[in-house]
Amino acid sequence: MKLLQLSPSELQQRLSGPGVWLRTGPFSLRVQSRIPSVAKGLVDLYGQFETRDSRHAFADFHVELNAPSTLRRWLRPQVDFSFDGSLPFKPLPLDQAYPMLEWGLNWCVSMHAHQYLIIHAAVVEKNGLAAILPAPPGSGKSTLTAGLVLSGWRLLSDELTLIDRLSGLIHPLPRPVSLKNQSIEVIRGFSPEAFINRASHDTAKGTVAHMRPPRESVRRQHEPARPGWVIFPKWTAGAETVLSPRSKAQTFMFLAQNAFNYSHLGTDGFRVGTTLIEHVDCYDFQYSQLPEAVAAFDRLAATPHDVD
Repeated sequence: MKLLQLSPSELQQRLSGPGVWLRTGPFSLRVQSRIPSVAKGLVDLYGQFETRDSRHAFADFHVELNAPSTLRRWLRPQVDFSFDGSLPFKPLPLDQAYPMLEWGLNWCVSMHAHQYLIIHAAVVEKNGLAAILPAPPGSGKSTLTAGLVLSGWRLLSDELTLIDRLSGLIHPLPRPVSLKNQSIEVIRGFSPEAFINRASHDTAKGTVAHMRPPRESVRRQHEPARPGWVIFPKWTAGAETVLSPRSKAQTFMFLAQNAFNYSHLGTDGFRVGTTLIEHVDCYDFQYSQLPEAVAAFDRLAATPHDVD
């Protein structure tokens, strides 16, 4: 069944008891929390995801978000993120409970899913080929990702590119898209029908909100995609939309430096990374207008792909 089919009382009972079980891409997770904003975020953003009775279902990740068990929680309300009973992070203000869940889930995958080479990059797919979008903060990566998936591209992930070490295919992890600061209003203006949840302010990343993943992306979350391009987006005010070839050697070095587990995988990480680079086209991409950026990506997806 889907999460949205749970009644509010059943959802709250599961969250405060054995936990809510969810399937997201290749992973299953169990979430426990007594915080209303966590329940609200799950309903709003994960309604189309599969759920089961967590008492009888295996979960890869067991996480809990609740107030710290100290007197301080009454003076300054906070939230802890717990993974398998341990606390990997410092508490955050209670208003940031839902973003903390998303950040914590990213950490769970990046620290433990070593069956993949995990690159810190968004990834979207069209016509059977995936575009990997690595970029530093402030580059407009998530804005571009949201614009693309609202325009017919399939969301594979907003943050984590999972490259299968055996097949070289990219496995989807289509969770909510994280939008920050001005990007929130940009996407609301670009697509008024997009669902964006309540913003959390004054986080380490500024104002943060999350966009619900498209239903079709969730439905196809078990369909891997073949890598087609690695594209480095950069938003620049007033800039023309320009797609320019990029050195494969430079691209490999950047991806290796921005892979969460490249060093952990050793020679296998090098093998997977070099194989990826051999089979993709590499570009730098500059843009200022989101509709023009989407049109440029659509033209790229419609062009025959010559890389073997």
